[in-house]
Amino acid sequence: MNSPAPHRRPLGQILIAQGVISEDQLRIALLEQMKSNQPVGKLLVSLGFITEATLRDALGESLGKKSIDLSHAIVDPSALRLVPLELAKRHRLLPLDYDRTHHRMTVAISDVNDIVALDKLRSLTHDDLQIDTVLAGESEISRAIDQYYGHELSIDGILHEIETGEIDWRSLAASSDEYSQPVVRLIDAILTDAVKRDASDVHFEPEQNFLRIRYRIDGLLRQIRALHKSYWPAMAVRIKVVSNMNIAETRAPQDGRISLNISGRLVDFRVSAQPTIHGENVVLRILDRQKGIVPLDQIGLDDSQLDQLKLMIARPEGIVLVTGPTGSGKTTTLYSMLNHINEEGINIMTLEDPVEYPMSMIRQTSVAEAAKLDFANGVRSMMRQDPDVILVGEIRDADTAEMAFRAAMTGHQVYSTLHTNSAIGVVPRLLDIGVLPDIMAGNIIGVIAQRLVRKLCPHCKKPYQAEAHETRLLGLAADAPAPTLYRASGCEHCEYQGYRGRQAIMELLRLDADLDELIARRATMRDIKQAALAKGFRSLAEDGLRRVREGTTSLEEIGRVVDLTERM
Repeated sequence: MNSPAPHRRPLGQILIAQGVISEDQLRIALLEQMKSNQPVGKLLVSLGFITEATLRDALGESLGKKSIDLSHAIVDPSALRLVPLELAKRHRLLPLDYDRTHHRMTVAISDVNDIVALDKLRSLTHDDLQIDTVLAGESEISRAIDQYYGHELSIDGILHEIETGEIDWRSLAASSDEYSQPVVRLIDAILTDAVKRDASDVHFEPEQNFLRIRYRIDGLLRQIRALHKSYWPAMAVRIKVVSNMNIAETRAPQDGRISLNISGRLVDFRVSAQPTIHGENVVLRILDRQKGIVPLDQIGLDDSQLDQLKLMIARPEGIVLVTGPTGSGKTTTLYSMLNHINEEGINIMTLEDPVEYPMSMIRQTSVAEAAKLDFANGVRSMMRQDPDVILVGEIRDADTAEMAFRAAMTGHQVYSTLHTNSAIGVVPRLLDIGVLPDIMAGNIIGVIAQRLVRKLCPHCKKPYQAEAHETRLLGLAADAPAPTLYRASGCEHCEYQGYRGRQAIMELLRLDADLDELIARRATMRDIKQAALAKGFRSLAEDGLRRVREGTTSLEEIGRVVDLTERM
């Protein structure tokens, strides 16, 4: 007599029992499933209710299958050699182990009920192959495939295809992905390469006789490729098609957006096309959602700075300003603060130009000048939406400043940015815009000024004893022992640049009654700074030198982004 099949608990009920989702959230996912016919677990992830790791473990419990975290897996090379890359990618599977003696293979797969995939595996090896399946998330498998099989998209190989073949222009102009076209794969290969190298921007720059391709890595542009200019028209058409631009328009600037799944994660690209004398210049800003929202305790503050910042954003009303030049990480800091306070009990609304990273439970709006939705009008409208916290992308003019301060004065917390060189520089900048000193006083909670500096490569940085002038810069006595500092060198880990990655240096100005009084009296920046220093204020230069003493960056790098002449 056959034993009854084990009772399987529905995935949704398991997640509710674990306290991961609510019944309302499950109901939303089920309604979405009726429209899209996608698995409910996948919908729960896309809606932001659960993570893929949570889904993987819950599915394992529901199906009675073991689940695995592939970031800690060890893969048998002999198993990889048996399974073609195309099969692994198409069916979202990764061979983990192969026992030749017993004809047994262990496979990580996102759908354990994919019978077609299992049959294909058997046909490739032995018909009597025993297959043990373990559950893994789709994006985990995609990342692991890239890691263990190597880069599928060879730029040199694709260029050879283009040189020896013909371009199907009708396929390029189609909205569907015609992957047989080498130009399509070339664009994907370049963008994938840029993401893997942690670039923030990709520049396609046509010159008179060639196309220059540059990545901005760690804040600096670096030439990656120089291609024959004849490639560019087809490449430009492809970029325009996938970013919903007008392919026939080449004489006016255009903006667009692309979303690609790279190594199992969704990456957005903000696209800008600008006509030049040699053709259209195209720049893509990379908006990696996985890196866009950083926990507050990981943005680069030490413990005392972090405590100050938490006190600032704990205030129920007032303005918090983040200052710095373009590309200094202001948006990342603002998103980290919003993420820290984001909870069910408050209503957070943002007005951005444009929205860079979608955030769950936060109402985000992009400014639209054509619809007369600018920062000032947007804040005015949001005030009628019962907000607790408002983020204004940038205070650019008197109207926006007036609405931001009006919101702060009526019981709201407001976050925004300004372009100034220092935290104290906010005061004269707002005066220039037209904000009265007595309005500033009492309504500005605090100011954060920041820069991004490159981190020394830990594999090749070289120690040395500080020289006399460097000792003075560090604020040490002339007779103090020379400290050990580090300078850039270069190795294969950092592509021989000496630096890899960036970190923030910051100065935090937390305003109190004494500083408010100075602002109201129109005190000079010098007087305000002296009063702030007496209260423990630390400048950008001092925070940068702290990083130098820690050995994470060099004096040369700090001198590149911060003025150190006052300390000499």
